[in-house]
Amino acid sequence: MVFTNYKGLTVAEMMKMRRMLKEADVEYRVVKNTLARIACEDTPVSVARDEFVGPVGLAIGYDDPVLVAKKVLDYRKEKEDFEIRCGVIEGKLVDLEELKAVSKLPSREVQLAMLAGAMKAPAQKMATLLQATIRKLGYALNALKEKKEQ
Repeated sequence: MVFTNYKGLTVAEMMKMRRMLKEADVEYRVVKNTLARIACEDTPVSVARDEFVGPVGLAIGYDDPVLVAKKVLDYRKEKEDFEIRCGVIEGKLVDLEELKAVSKLPSREVQLAMLAGAMKAPAQKMATLLQATIRKLGYALNALKEKKEQ
């Protein structure tokens, strides 16, 4: 979840941002601060309770926090005066610099693929070594058989 200040955005700019975020399955909501403070009680977002001041827009992603940070920062590149206040990632309050660092990480799917590849490599090497040992044993037995036939 990324906290933004939407002040200064026109309706057209806000709609453009919402469309861009929606393509990545990220919602953008303008919230009432009092209701948001009450709603965040006893949730991971409660660490950002004090951030509900002034005009607050929330970019909410349900699957991948990296994707949310990337998309919001991408929009900020287009609209320089768009303010990003902070974010909440896995129950931890992060500032703009940490959001930038998170946005440079690969997406969740890429990270899972990298993990699967790392886990697969040792097993594949072990299978190759065992197969090579069996193959060499087969060659040795075949050579022994040919030698006895002579």
